Amino acid sequence: MLRQALLLASRNKLLTRAATTAPGVGALVGRFAAGETTADAVTATRALVGRGFQVSLDHLGEDTLHRDQADATRDAYVSVLRALADEGLTAHAEVSVKLSAVGQALAGDGPKIATENAHAICSAATEVGTTVTLDMEDHTTTDLTLETLATLRHDFPATGGVLQAYLHRTEADCADLAHAGSRIRLCKGAYSEPESVALQSRHDVDLAYVRCLSILMAGSGYPMLATHDPRLIEIGTDLASRSARAADSYEFQMLYGVRPSAQADLVAAGATMRVYVPYGSEWYGYLVRRMAERPANLLLGARAMVGR
Repeated sequence: MLRQALLLASRNKLLTRAATTAPGVGALVGRFAAGETTADAVTATRALVGRGFQVSLDHLGEDTLHRDQADATRDAYVSVLRALADEGLTAHAEVSVKLSAVGQALAGDGPKIATENAHAICSAATEVGTTVTLDMEDHTTTDLTLETLATLRHDFPATGGVLQAYLHRTEADCADLAHAGSRIRLCKGAYSEPESVALQSRHDVDLAYVRCLSILMAGSGYPMLATHDPRLIEIGTDLASRSARAADSYEFQMLYGVRPSAQADLVAAGATMRVYVPYGSEWYGYLVRRMAERPANLLLGARAMVGR
């Protein structure tokens, strides 16, 4: 019930306004997001790369309602990609893009606008020697997002995609996308979804994650294991070994500010560890979803909101 309430709160406009003006909120943002500016994103990336991490930058923004918002998000990605190139960081840093942020939900030609904007971002990424991963959102956008992924891969074959293990459809999607050259991030899923399309219990989702990961590891693509769960990390490592995968043929991914010691341990063990780093002013929805995923984050957030 708490998780469902938090996920609903992540899209509540009144709560957004209240949270963004609360005292002490800076401490919370700083824990889970790199900051609000391109310079903040580059600074965080430089520090992480210096410690042996790979990075995926997410310019925060969802529920884009106007074309100018979508285009501004596109331009922000192009700007951060050029800034990463100027700092010599693109060998170790890519960007993650939510299609809702670049226009997918706009009335009329939304999907077309989003695809065009994503194409521009992929083009900029290719020019500076890096890649793009398309984030996945709620289940109503899954087909559109996978269609856009397929379209982008015609011109940019290295474009990555994301699949969410809790959706009933995902094992079949994994089988379709476990081919050579296919970069797929597998996560559990962070949106509030009905039972008709998604598993509801944590145990069932974990089992589904393992089934999906087994398919990806047995395939010829590049699996990206997005999880903070020690058990799933151990299982993923074992599956990679059973599939005789080289260390550079898959990677682990975790969120900025979540289990940093575990992230460092993976790097020390010789694994490829990519940190998902959000930045930008539209941080509220992102942080509330992090609280929904892990109850301990809720206490951290409450303390920050009251300035303690």
